[in-house]
Amino acid sequence: MRWNISLSALLVAATLTGCATQVEKAPGALPIPQQWRNQVGPSSPVEAGWWRNFNDDNLNRLVSQALRNNLDILTARSRVDQYRAQLRGAEGDNLPTLNAGVSATHARALSSVSGQPYEYAVFQGLLQASYDVDIWGARSSSIDAATASLAAQQAAASAAELTVASSVASGYMTLVALDEQLRVTESTLASRANSLKLARRQYETGYTSKLEWVQSASEYQTAKAQIPVLQHQIAQQENALSILVGMNPREIARRREFEQVAPQTLPSLLPSELLQRRPDIVQAERLLLAADSSLAASRARLLPSLNLTASGTMQSSALHQLLDNPFRLWSIGGSVLAPILNREALTAQVDVSMASRNQALYSYEKVVRNAFSEVNNDLDAIERYQQQLVELQKQAQVVSEALRIARNRYQNGYASYLDELDAQRTLYSTQLNLVQVKNNLLQAQIDLYRALGGGWKKA
Repeated sequence: MRWNISLSALLVAATLTGCATQVEKAPGALPIPQQWRNQVGPSSPVEAGWWRNFNDDNLNRLVSQALRNNLDILTARSRVDQYRAQLRGAEGDNLPTLNAGVSATHARALSSVSGQPYEYAVFQGLLQASYDVDIWGARSSSIDAATASLAAQQAAASAAELTVASSVASGYMTLVALDEQLRVTESTLASRANSLKLARRQYETGYTSKLEWVQSASEYQTAKAQIPVLQHQIAQQENALSILVGMNPREIARRREFEQVAPQTLPSLLPSELLQRRPDIVQAERLLLAADSSLAASRARLLPSLNLTASGTMQSSALHQLLDNPFRLWSIGGSVLAPILNREALTAQVDVSMASRNQALYSYEKVVRNAFSEVNNDLDAIERYQQQLVELQKQAQVVSEALRIARNRYQNGYASYLDELDAQRTLYSTQLNLVQVKNNLLQAQIDLYRALGGGWKKA
């Protein structure tokens, strides 16, 4: 009796002591802004196929192909299947175990009565069940953790789809912008070829010096040297897009008129709605829920467990009598087990789970704050690029008029070729800047769609 009392006291002491851990739970503190830094937001709802607003069939086809064939997306979807199978395994562990078996034995032995050898046969059927009662919710918490982990992977797959769609749209716009830069360069080259002919004719007639002819030839060669560079950049961009959409490197069908690509009407969204729309935030939130459930499961393993067992046996000396007239044996039992010597390992596992939960919390807050920052950055970039684009368009008009005047004055002998040369350089630089700034504006808008979560919905 004294031994039973001592053992009970030891079990209680071990259980209570095992609940003490060294890692404290970090409190969550994530203030959500009521509005964006500069403005409440743009002015139209987000659409699931937001890239279709560019009204470009080539872009739509590329994005659809990427969503089907991109290897990152296929990997993310396969990972979802993996976590779905793990959830099924966790749910299966919550069921009782039931084992069935049949055995046959034929042996030769000595009789204890006559001392003579004899042979005998034994046929046995066995059915055994066992169940660990989930008193403290350890297995249910493990199932909750597996469910949240699956949801996190589904959000990760959605994030991969959003990233790939944004990357395809961004790469496509860059490719069209490079085409426009090549067109501007070729147009400038043709204009400088005419200027070169004029400079040579005026030099040959003695109207101007050889210096102006040489300067015109230098500007012509400068523009001509830019063409192979742009062609190489176009080929690189085509190859990158091909890989992104799951094809071997090849030429990409695309729109050739960059002027027809118009910036889009932006989506409307309040900061608080970003938490439900952006997949990486949802992923971080689900990972935090999974960490909380894993922590609960680790704590439950410190407490005593209850195991129930039952078994039944049928036995006969003849196989045909196993079901007709067997010996029937059965047993039912139960046991309560509490961790004693391994409590330190279990307590350490609780600390590990607590630290993992705290890391998931910090990661969640970081993802949310980065999301707010990205949206604000994109909104500001769109506003600034729009302002810059307007000013460059005005500058292009002014420089075009300046070139026309300088060319007329040079042809009529009222000015030197340097005035026309300077106007040509300024116009070429301004036209390239226009293309680049418009592409920057489109890239910022595409990135804003990505930052807002696009048209994301649960997988």
